[in-house]
Amino acid sequence: MLDHEGFRPNVGIILCNTKNEVFWGKRVREHTWQFPQGGIQKGESPKDAMYRELNEELGLQPENVLILGRTKSWLRYEVPKSWVRRDWRHFFKGQKQIWFLLRLLGPDTLINLRASAKPEFDAWRWNYYWVPLDSVVEFKRQVYESALLELVQRLTRDAKSCQARLLARSVFTSPLRYDLAILNRRLSQLSQTAHTLLPPDLHSPSAPFA
Repeated sequence: MLDHEGFRPNVGIILCNTKNEVFWGKRVREHTWQFPQGGIQKGESPKDAMYRELNEELGLQPENVLILGRTKSWLRYEVPKSWVRRDWRHFFKGQKQIWFLLRLLGPDTLINLRASAKPEFDAWRWNYYWVPLDSVVEFKRQVYESALLELVQRLTRDAKSCQARLLARSVFTSPLRYDLAILNRRLSQLSQTAHTLLPPDLHSPSAPFA
């Protein structure tokens, strides 16, 4: 199901725990990490598709999560033609996504990567909300940044969350975004709440994924 511009409707899921760490899954037999996502089927709402994908990829039920927020509009990314099946190249352009921010209500043992016959991930881990996106396939990174920036304010109602969002934007766009000294100077201006969202070892090569 494609729209008139050639984009397939899709949902993305940012699942967080009580520490505001987020779920990252390693794609089966690949070295890339990503958030759960999947296409919206005909007749489904984005919310319905989100719950279905959540169950298929992570084995979670609606009662296992709390919806904290969703993006207001579609976020789009184009897929390079080399990644597209030859018979789709003339009309398929990419994905357009509605992103959901969820809180896991329960222990980590609720997550089951083998809930479906064709698992999407073969490993997973919790990580900081803000981490370098180097392990994400390149053409998806801008959408990930946009979703994370828009939804971070839903993690806390503290007024400092707005400052955290602005700081995050500068972290993503600055050529020196992983310079520890610069990050620490900026972080010192925020409350403890913001510190939990923007960890000081954001730059660390060992922080993202092993």
